[in-house]
Amino acid sequence: MVDAYIEEYAARGICTASVAHTEARLRQWGSWLKGRRPRPLLEEIDPQLHVRYLASRSAFRAKSTVYGTLSTMRCFGDYLVREGLWRQNPLRWMKGPKVTPYHRLPRRIERAHMEALWRAAAQLHGQYSQRLWVTVLALLYGTGLRRGELERLDLSAFERSEATLKIDGRKSARERCVPITDLVYRCLEGYLPARHNQLERNGALSLPALLVSSRGERLSAQAISNGIHNLARRAGVALVSVHQFRHSCASDLLEAGVHLAEVQRILGHQGIATTVRYTHIADPTRRAAIAPHPINDILHVGRLAA
Repeated sequence: MVDAYIEEYAARGICTASVAHTEARLRQWGSWLKGRRPRPLLEEIDPQLHVRYLASRSAFRAKSTVYGTLSTMRCFGDYLVREGLWRQNPLRWMKGPKVTPYHRLPRRIERAHMEALWRAAAQLHGQYSQRLWVTVLALLYGTGLRRGELERLDLSAFERSEATLKIDGRKSARERCVPITDLVYRCLEGYLPARHNQLERNGALSLPALLVSSRGERLSAQAISNGIHNLARRAGVALVSVHQFRHSCASDLLEAGVHLAEVQRILGHQGIATTVRYTHIADPTRRAAIAPHPINDILHVGRLAA
């Protein structure tokens, strides 16, 4: 049943990593059920057994992890109902922990750290490596692309005449067109001839990938992470994940005065609520609102500082 469900799940166009993660969760649930004595039949699982399993998967885990496990189980339960194995899905009425998108602020990269990363990329050994990783940094920070979106970019996604990138809709279920800045455009223009020479050297000119490794292969998501973390170590920057570039792009755009709806369109968020969380770390309107606070007059900050 898991095999059949995963086949249906993957057919929706969901990314490979998410499919593998969902399958692992379901197989873990199945292994736990097989370990019960007497072993329960799939058609006759007691709702209390679901509760016991969720309790066993909740210790020392974040709320979002527990909610994700429940969500996966609930969707699989709906599948079993559609297949006629369950008459109803008791997981539909189980409430998971309340998860709010504002429980943890997104981590941005400070300007000084961003500059240090670019300097580290420009100092890499080999001209191709320099051009490749400067372009990767430009795309990550300049467009706010997700790591998977960056990996899947093909050469055909770059529209030179319009200075845009066409991003697939595997994550958000809809394609989007992202305009690029002059600096990102110049980075791409400088990188493309080097890409062509690298592919020609490796006999792989037909490769459609925009970003290619020194071996003439598509730059994988793992290679992107490894390369960025290598730059961070060289630059002495404490980087947590590649996704921080996306957080930095969003918060810096908002701080520069870009409208919230436009940032939502650039990042490809389906709902505005996902974009709103960036206003907690970068909101020029809120900063302007607090500027005329009477405390400045009461304490005579200017005279005290003098």
